[in-house]
Amino acid sequence: MRPLRYSINVTLDGCCDHRAIPADEDLHRHAVENLNQADALLLGRVTYEMMESAWRPPALPGAPDWTDPFARTIDAARKYVVSSTLARVDWNAELVRGDLDRAVRQLKREPGKGLLTGGVKLPLALTELGLIDEYEFVVHPRLAGHGPTLFAGMSKHVDLKLVDRLEFGSGAVAMRYEPRR
Repeated sequence: MRPLRYSINVTLDGCCDHRAIPADEDLHRHAVENLNQADALLLGRVTYEMMESAWRPPALPGAPDWTDPFARTIDAARKYVVSSTLARVDWNAELVRGDLDRAVRQLKREPGKGLLTGGVKLPLALTELGLIDEYEFVVHPRLAGHGPTLFAGMSKHVDLKLVDRLEFGSGAVAMRYEPRR
């Protein structure tokens, strides 16, 4: 069974608005490594549309060259998009509709390296269903004072066990956790 991994950038005060978090070469390289550990992305509508508008070719005109590997990798990635409102998707994507629990369990049963998800609302639903096998929080040394936060409204706590930690030159720290079962 392939694992479902969740990765998100977050500020010290809990903001996960991508506009509040500075990107750099190390973080993009790390994101490419995460993408390469997965066979496909599992995205909600908002994250899919945001990533598509930023990274579908031609991606970010005038962006630094160090963003190119990320742009190429995410463009080529297989994507599953959970949405009840989109009529269709493209960009190597397929819509996921209906029972989220059943659909994701089926995706996890398929052979491969894993699935990667990001965003806010979909990971909350996946956490509630107990479907996420690994959480990665890339915590940035910044206070944003605004923006969406993670897991707002979660119905029960989830205990996690730290399994890896990586520090970046920017002062950001990636911490990987597995649920305690």
